[in-house]
Amino acid sequence: MMGPETPLLAAIERLDQVRRKLILVVDEDRRLVGSVSDGDIRRGLMRRLTMDAPLSAVMNANPVSLKSGVSDKEAVRALSDRGVGLAPLVDGKGRVIGLYPDVLGVAAPRDNLVVLMAGGRGARLFPLTQNCPKPMLKVAGRPLLQTIIERLQAQGFRRFRLAVNYLAEMIEDHFGDGSSLGVEIDYLREDHPRGTAGALSLLTDSLDQPMLVMNGDLLTRMSFGELIDFHVEHQARATLCVREHNFQSPHGVVETDGPRVTSLTEKPTFRWLANAGVYCLSPEVLARVPAEGMYDMPDLLNALNADGETVGAYPIHEYWLDIGRPPDFESAQAEFTAIFDPAE
Repeated sequence: MMGPETPLLAAIERLDQVRRKLILVVDEDRRLVGSVSDGDIRRGLMRRLTMDAPLSAVMNANPVSLKSGVSDKEAVRALSDRGVGLAPLVDGKGRVIGLYPDVLGVAAPRDNLVVLMAGGRGARLFPLTQNCPKPMLKVAGRPLLQTIIERLQAQGFRRFRLAVNYLAEMIEDHFGDGSSLGVEIDYLREDHPRGTAGALSLLTDSLDQPMLVMNGDLLTRMSFGELIDFHVEHQARATLCVREHNFQSPHGVVETDGPRVTSLTEKPTFRWLANAGVYCLSPEVLARVPAEGMYDMPDLLNALNADGETVGAYPIHEYWLDIGRPPDFESAQAEFTAIFDPAE
């Protein structure tokens, strides 16, 4: 539980530590005044709220709650009717006394296809990748790509296609058809590097629902199902995950108009959104990927934008790490056990 003036950053840190992604907002007497879900925070970030904005700026001021003593039958009906998995228990004065169990919390199977881009050479990680493809580098004792697949599998995904090129046999020998992990794996074999989207032209699956595409060198605690739901809700042709980055200039910044100074800002902080390497694509988008030559994901997204198609941005506030350089690999080794529950 947190107060309405608690900054978003503190709420995000708390959500990243718990399985049940709900924060109860209470007053000084523990009376329920709102709730904040992962989605509420994400929508706030898309409105460009800063991390020091209060929870009151994003909270649902009319949350679902259950009265103390409610029967399981009544609780399940109430939660199902509102499409939520858990809710606070309150007493006669509206004070929070507990949380009703997440009866809808088991990950439902998802039939969406997942394509993992695992064909790059990982040149910036040489010599680590001289004889090992980057997705097969071991973090906490197992290949990075295995961790990615296992986390997706835990969220209900079962159908995987791995785009492979560099040292492809090592990846195929390790995963096979995926049965050892309880999933289905097939391979998109590139004869030569095709860019970050080119391998999609090798897909032969008949798709009738959105697919996930993800770089095979990422560690993240994001919910992939929520990304798909966001994509469908906003009727996008493509949705890319974005990550906010901040940089404080060590110098004062001067703006001029010719020889005249128009403003002077002391050590300003610049904010921008970076591509996080995770995408949701509608099936019809695949027809745009050429059968030959290099083709990167920005080429595809820019082409969609140019034609007036909707390209969505889904902000990631959860843990995310792109393992592209030796310091990133070292960070992954140091942070893994603290970030990822071995039981997950």
